[in-house]
Order: sequence, then structure tokens, then C-alpha cells
Amino acid sequence: MAATSILDLGPERTPDPEAEDLRLVEALRVGSERAYEDLLGRFQQPVYTLALRLLEDPSEACDVVQEVFLKVFRNIGSFRGQSSLKTWIYRITVNEAHNARRWFFRHRRREVELDTDPEENRSWKEIIPDGSRSPFDVAFDREQHVMIEAALERINPIFREAVVLRDITDLSYEEIAEVLGVSLGTVKSRILRGRDALRQELAGSLDARHSLRLAPRTAE
Repeated sequence: MAATSILDLGPERTPDPEAEDLRLVEALRVGSERAYEDLLGRFQQPVYTLALRLLEDPSEACDVVQEVFLKVFRNIGSFRGQSSLKTWIYRITVNEAHNARRWFFRHRRREVELDTDPEENRSWKEIIPDGSRSPFDVAFDREQHVMIEAALERINPIFREAVVLRDITDLSYEEIAEVLGVSLGTVKSRILRGRDALRQELAGSLDARHSLRLAPRTAE
């Protein structure tokens, strides 16, 4: 007979996300190994995807994931359920991504610029999560994906994280406000400005590409 998860509610009951979170948190607090497995199964990939979008290097994103779950495990006792478990974990992820970005600019930016081909740091941009309804859905081939990801990288990080949380991670405006610790109005403003900046970057990229294709070739 297959093992039953601590989150199984039985065939006749509709799962309640808040109740599932509560059971998972309580199991984590008593050190249940199955609870840790359930936590990782639910959140490891979403946390990695979020960190990957906020940073510029998959190895940095992996480091952030490790730090996030270390903090979750160490601080689960302080979780009071004032926000959802998902929102709490994403808030930790955004904070850790901020820390990683600050460290990068302080200690590694010059080294990377001098010694590394910038294109080598762009392999993660080929990763596009499936199923999200966002401006990214208009990209149907790899070339367009790369162009969109490059444009995303160029917009203000403050606006980028709001767009990522809404259009890729698919959080509600209220959840994003909790994750970022800002007002609902600020969230809406950042998303609006981020999407506008992204559209402008994409328009500039398309114009530049169109100009290159129309430019006359010199005789060889």
C-alpha cells in the first residue's frame, strides 16, 4: 500500500491551502523528515525559479535556494501564520536575492567584467517556466525568449522583481505586497512601470534588429 503524506486529507475532502500550511508547519516544528520532503517538493523549484529571475547566474540562484531553506528550517518556529507559508518563503527568497546581488556588486562585478565573457553568464536565460499567463507567453521560439530575457535583465531591478513575482511566479497583488513589504499601490505602480520598461526595451531590440536586417551589405 502506498505511503500516505502528512498532507493527505482523504478522498472526500477538498484540500484547504491554509490548513495544509498549518499541518506542514506543525510537522516541521517537531522535526518530521516527511515534512521536510514535502516542503522541498512544494517550494524548491519555485524558489529556484524566482531566484534565477532576480539574479544573473544559476550558481548564485542555487546558493540562494540553500540559504532560503536553511532560514526556513531555522526560523519555522517564528512563523505565526500572519501571511501564507508561500508568501513567507518568497519574502525570504527576495531578501536573499538582494543580499546576493549586493555582495556581487561589491566583490565580484569588476572581476567578472575583466575576466569573463558576459555571454557565458546568460545560459540560465533559456529557462522559461511553463503555464504562466504573462507578457512572456508571446515568445514562441528560442530567439524571442533570449531577447525577452535580455530585456528583462536591463530594466530596473526594483521593477523587475515586481514583474517577475506577478507575471512569472503568478502571485496576487496582495501577496506581492507582503513579499516586498510595500503598499498595494506601490506594487501596482512597480508592475505597471516594469511592464512599460520591458515593452520599451523589447521595442528597441526589435527596431535595432530590423535596422540591421535592412542595412546594406558592403562589398567584400
